[in-house]
Amino acid sequence: MEKEIKVIIFEDNKHYRDGMIAVIDVTPPFKIVGAFPDCTKLIQRIEQVKPDIILMDIGMPGLSGIEAVILIRKQFPHLPVLMQTVFEDDDKIFAAICAGASGYLLKNAGPIKLLDAMKEVLDGGAAFTPVIAKKVMNMFQQQSKQSNPEFIELSKREKEILQCLVKGMSYKMVAENCFISTETVHSHIKKIYEKLHVHSMSEAVAKAIRNHLV
Repeated sequence: MEKEIKVIIFEDNKHYRDGMIAVIDVTPPFKIVGAFPDCTKLIQRIEQVKPDIILMDIGMPGLSGIEAVILIRKQFPHLPVLMQTVFEDDDKIFAAICAGASGYLLKNAGPIKLLDAMKEVLDGGAAFTPVIAKKVMNMFQQQSKQSNPEFIELSKREKEILQCLVKGMSYKMVAENCFISTETVHSHIKKIYEKLHVHSMSEAVAKAIRNHLV
C-alpha cells in the first residue's frame, strides 16, 4: 500500500481552497490534513499535522506567503513549499524563490498540473509553470551578471547533474540522461546541496546560475 502523503493548504480564497481540497483529497496517496485562510499560528499548525508538503498562496492577509516561507525554512528546512498565485510579477517570483519556495505555480495551471507539481517537488525537483520558469531563468541570469561568484568546487559528475537540474529535468530524467540509477542521482544531489549550502532544488538552480557553475 502506497504511503499516505499529508498536504496542508494556506489559501485565503475559499472557492479556490475548496476546489483544491476536492481534487487532492480524492487523489491517492494525497490526504488533506489542514486548510487555512491565513498563516495565523503557522508553525504551530505545521507541527500539529506534520505535513509532507505545503501549498501556499503568495498573497494573504496578515503574514504573506513569502514571509511564511522564510519562517518555514528556518523551522523546517527540508519541508517542500509550493507557491500558488495569480501573479506573474517578477519581484514576487524572485522573492518567493530566494525565500526557499520549492516551486511557483500559477493558479490557472489547472488541477492536473497542480498534482504533477506536487509530485515533482516531493521527489526533490522544482516545479514551475512554463512562463514562470522562463522568468526565473532570466532573473537569475541577470543577478549572476551583477554579483561576484562564490567559489564552489563540484566534481565533473555533480556539474553534469546540476546542469540537468537547471534545464528543469526531473530525477528520473537526470538518471536516464546520465545513465545512472535514481538512487545514485539522489546521492549526488544530496552532496550538491551540502556543497552549495541549500535545501531545495530551486535554491540549487539559483546558486548554480549565480555562481556560473553550469
